[in-house]
Amino acid sequence: MTAGTWLTSARATPVTVQQWWVLTSRLIVPSVKTGEVLSSILAPAAFTASFYIPLKTVMTFSGTGFSSYAQYMMPLVMLQAAAFTAIAAAFRAASDSVAGLDRRFGAMPIGPLVPVAARMSGNIFRLLIALAAGIVCGYVIGFRFRLDALHTLGFLAFSLLIGIAFTLGADVIGTVSKSPETVTQALVLPPLIFGMLSTGLAPASQFPQWVQPFVRNQPVSQFTIALRALAGDTKGNAGEVTWSLMGPPLLWVFVIFVVCIPVTIRLSARRA
Repeated sequence: MTAGTWLTSARATPVTVQQWWVLTSRLIVPSVKTGEVLSSILAPAAFTASFYIPLKTVMTFSGTGFSSYAQYMMPLVMLQAAAFTAIAAAFRAASDSVAGLDRRFGAMPIGPLVPVAARMSGNIFRLLIALAAGIVCGYVIGFRFRLDALHTLGFLAFSLLIGIAFTLGADVIGTVSKSPETVTQALVLPPLIFGMLSTGLAPASQFPQWVQPFVRNQPVSQFTIALRALAGDTKGNAGEVTWSLMGPPLLWVFVIFVVCIPVTIRLSARRA
């Protein structure tokens, strides 16, 4: 092989890591320069203020079994931060699809999973900011981690895992959507509905009896139960971190990944 032939071959060989980094930078750098990441900070703050301030007195009077309403409500703050990030992820995926970027990437020597990996990297970057903002908001209203460092790490890791599952599902929905605006509007409702009809804001016993089974067993309620146990409480009513308690929420996350990962691979292969 001549030197010229070797150089041509080397240049034609795609470097997956470099491709991923370039496409990831395409999403992260503009969002930082334009201040778009501020929405990842403002969204958890707006949700916390909108629900904590009007509900604190009412729920303190009604009773939650916790030392404070902030301790009880904190898991839902984290879940809503993840949900807001997921909505932005769907909008980004739909925008790329409608703009023809997916087709353009398919005509280039780019690995089939590189574009979605780059989008997910950008989503995780915004997710980390949103979760950090959620923690700050929780501390402002009075939330505290009441257990050891291992449980605290578990709280943060499980919040991140849930957020990744949400954003991956939203990325799939956005990829197959034909309108960024439509998919954004459609995804606003599920977090609100599941959040309201969950134990995130009030115990299941305070809901009408006919809807209590749904409230207890739907995924948002299971996620909040797990996060409360990992955060702990001075009254000891947050529950213990056992397999029986953590099993259902972990199963919900597993189901999301099992459904979304094959679809993501199929969509990426079809693009290529």
